[in-house]
Amino acid sequence: MKKTNVAVVMGGYSGEYEVSLKSGQLIFDSLDRSKYNVYKIVILQEGWFFLDDHGQKVPINKEDFSVPLSSGYTVRFDVCFNIIHGKPGENGELQAYWDLVGQKYTGCGFYQSALTFNKKDTLAVLSKYGILSAKSIYLRKDMPVDIEEIVQEIGLPCFVKPNQSGSSLGISKVKTAGEFEKAFALAFAEDEEILIESFLDGMEVSVGVLDLNGKTTVLGITEIVPTKEFFDYEAKYEGASEEITPARIDEETKKRVEDTAKHAYESLGMSGFSRSEFIIMNGIPYMLEMNTNPGFSPASILPQQAQHFGISIEDLCGQEVEKALQQHK
Repeated sequence: MKKTNVAVVMGGYSGEYEVSLKSGQLIFDSLDRSKYNVYKIVILQEGWFFLDDHGQKVPINKEDFSVPLSSGYTVRFDVCFNIIHGKPGENGELQAYWDLVGQKYTGCGFYQSALTFNKKDTLAVLSKYGILSAKSIYLRKDMPVDIEEIVQEIGLPCFVKPNQSGSSLGISKVKTAGEFEKAFALAFAEDEEILIESFLDGMEVSVGVLDLNGKTTVLGITEIVPTKEFFDYEAKYEGASEEITPARIDEETKKRVEDTAKHAYESLGMSGFSRSEFIIMNGIPYMLEMNTNPGFSPASILPQQAQHFGISIEDLCGQEVEKALQQHK
């Protein structure tokens, strides 16, 4: 039986590339070698490369995303397993390119990726489907700012965050009017557009959703207990938070969160892995954002949820590959 050629595509152009390399390594290690020939592809600012077993880099031919080897043999991929966090793998750029060259890939298409990477637009679209979110103000770098007006409309404390950025990079919790300037500088360093969101005083949960065997499935609800002020980069990736799966919520709230997460996933026409963040306030889930390429390193939330759900990482990854093979993108 001919094996399927799978490229595990990792890296990226953002500050999240190191996390992506860890996620990619777990997927690379988990794919069943009896079914798949697995290749490691690293996409970085300095170039796109195939990494061989000795760590040697071979440049990718961008005309068709193939690898021309020195032996004269060209490797072509049946499926690309996209596990890039941030640009260009989570904002639709890579998916649009793959569509153009006729390359199959895991996860959602370019439109869903581009939309969900833009927090403001995601929440605006989902509000049409009855999904609640925090009150927010949107600012571009060149727009005038009236701090007094912001405080009046949003209240304090509040959050300032980049509109298009992952891994909680550039987020600040602002408690006084005097802290806005520093918060703006931090957020604008990540993106040209920022959001100022009202503070939701409740439990933060992270909900893994995917289409499992053709059915929208919640893998798990994880309660986030940051040891810091909020779930920032350090809390996510450097252990400064406690993650409790399943979340300590009653059955009614659990059902409400699951239904809302599934409704959001289906409303956006999603496929593949996703992880949505909510704040539960008085039993009601308010959506913060949806990630279409969530962290998949051993310490990440989605693998923790898979373990609790009772599905192995090998099966989870294999299912994504098989689904991508069947989809004619």
